[in-house]
Amino acid sequence: MITGALMVVLVIVLLVVGLIGFVIGGFNKLRRTDIGAQEALGGIDVQLTRRADLIPNLVNTVKGYAAHEKGVFEAVTAARSRVSAATQAGNVGEKAAADAELSKALVNVMAVAEAYPDLKANVQFLDLQRQLADTENQLAFSRQYYNDAVTKLNSMTQTIPWMFLTGVAGVSKREFYKAPEGQQAAPTVDFGTGTTAPPSTYSGTESAE
Repeated sequence: MITGALMVVLVIVLLVVGLIGFVIGGFNKLRRTDIGAQEALGGIDVQLTRRADLIPNLVNTVKGYAAHEKGVFEAVTAARSRVSAATQAGNVGEKAAADAELSKALVNVMAVAEAYPDLKANVQFLDLQRQLADTENQLAFSRQYYNDAVTKLNSMTQTIPWMFLTGVAGVSKREFYKAPEGQQAAPTVDFGTGTTAPPSTYSGTESAE
């Protein structure tokens, strides 16, 4: 028969093994969730970079018709530089701010284009406008995907039992990505066809703290 002392030892061993298993499992779960959020943020960087890469061609195309709009071109070029810097080393807030600035600058470029019928019919300009619309759709999806991942992570860091393991796992709350105000679709202009670029294929409301 198992003696009382041996029974106590077995219970203690089982408790220790269970605790170790819980810590390891919780550590891995928190780390995977945090890595998922970081990878989702990387997806935003990819789309921000893709959009920024379209700016030089867009500026050169529009400048061919409206070279006097120097301030507009300088603003969008400066905004592009800030986006490029933010994707390399910026935090979430800096990325979002640069994103918003570039979105606003792009709207101004498109407004300039509206005054030039020949430009609006230019094949290269139409292709750039289509690529920008597609990129904005992808960017809207990436923003929402990241915010969903952050919602999951932040919920874990504030609920039992995961909250007790955040220090061990080196995981903490992450900042939500705030999209440019009103940016549910790409900045577009009506080219007299009665149609505009399609809105984002992912129309969910972005999370907010």
